[in-house]
Amino acid sequence: MAISALAVYAGREAATRLAERGWDADLFDLLIGASGGPKWFVLSQLDRVLFSKFLSQRSRPLATLGSSIGSWRHACFATRDPAAAIARMEAGYLYQRYSSERPSVAEISEVSLGILQNMLSDQGAADLLLNDKVHTHVVTARGRGFAAASHPTALASGMGMAALGNAVSRELLRLSFQRVVFHTGEGIEPPLHFHDFDTCFTALTADNLIHALHASGAIPFLLTGERNIPGGPPGQYWDGGMIDYHFDLDQHVSDGLILYPHFSARLVPGWFDKFLPWRQTAWHRQHKLVLLCPSARFVADLPYGKIPDRNDFRGMGEDERMDYWEICVERCKALAEEFMELISGSDPLRGVTLLD
Repeated sequence: MAISALAVYAGREAATRLAERGWDADLFDLLIGASGGPKWFVLSQLDRVLFSKFLSQRSRPLATLGSSIGSWRHACFATRDPAAAIARMEAGYLYQRYSSERPSVAEISEVSLGILQNMLSDQGAADLLLNDKVHTHVVTARGRGFAAASHPTALASGMGMAALGNAVSRELLRLSFQRVVFHTGEGIEPPLHFHDFDTCFTALTADNLIHALHASGAIPFLLTGERNIPGGPPGQYWDGGMIDYHFDLDQHVSDGLILYPHFSARLVPGWFDKFLPWRQTAWHRQHKLVLLCPSARFVADLPYGKIPDRNDFRGMGEDERMDYWEICVERCKALAEEFMELISGSDPLRGVTLLD
C-alpha cells in the first residue's frame, strides 16, 4: 500500500535515529498535542494505535504536553484503556447537541464538562494521577487584567489588547496571560522548557484534574472558563492555546525526539499567531521532530475539501454536521493503517519527508 493519507515529516537527527533503530517508541521522550477542537477528528483513529499499540511498547516514561483538545487526548492516553477513553471522547464530542442554534456560554460549558467527565470517569482520573509511565502536562492560560474579566465587554477589551501586543512581540502576551501547567510526576518541567513566559507549575490532584482539563479547552466567549482552580494561583483560567496553540518547539532541550501528531504541516506558537504569517515555525531548526498529519491530497478528498473545524457548528445543521464528522472519522482510519504499515515495514523512512 502506498502512503497517501498520512504525511510524515522528520528533522535531520530524527531521521537519522529512525534509520538506525527503526520506529522504536523509546526514541521519543515528548508527545505534543495542539489545540484545535473538532480538527482532532482526523487524528482520533491514529490516536488509538499510537496510544494503545505503539507508545504502549515503551520501557521508560514519556512526557505529554497538551493544550485544549490536545490535553484531553493525552488524558485518554494516561488511562488504563486509552482506546476506550478515545472512543468515549469521540462519541461525546461528535454527537453533542444544543437546545438552539445559538446556545448560551453556560450551556456550551455544561455540555463540554459532561463530555470530559464521561471521557475520563473516576477510574480514568485515578489511572492518570497514578501513572508513572506517562507524565501528563496540562497547559492553561491564566488571564491578567481585562483578560481575566467575566463581563463580555471587558473581556473583549482584554483580548483585543492581547492581540495587538502579540502582533508587536510575542513577549508582550505575558501582560495578558500567565502560563499555568498542571502536571503529574516528580519532575516539574517537561522536555520543552518554558523560558519565554512567567510559568507556574502546579501538581495535578483529584481536586483539580477536571478543572484543569476543562480550563485548558475553555475558549473565551465560547465557554465560561474556570476560576480559582485548586492548587493554582487564584484567577480566571482560559484555553491553554491562547499562549501555546501549537507550542514553540525551539524550546525543546531534551536528547530524545518529539512525536507530534497534528492536524496539518503548519505550526504556529500561539492562537493569535495564526493571523501572523511570519510567526510560523521554522522547520529547519526542528532536528528532533517527527510530525504526523493528514496529507494535503487526503484532506482535499474529504467532504467540503477540509477537516472538521469549529465553524461547522455555525455553518451546518446538527444532523449535517454529525454526518460530515462521521464520514471524516471513518475515512481517517487510513492514517492509522498507513502508520502501522510504516512502523512494521522494512524501510522506516518510506515516504518520510526530511525537514531541512
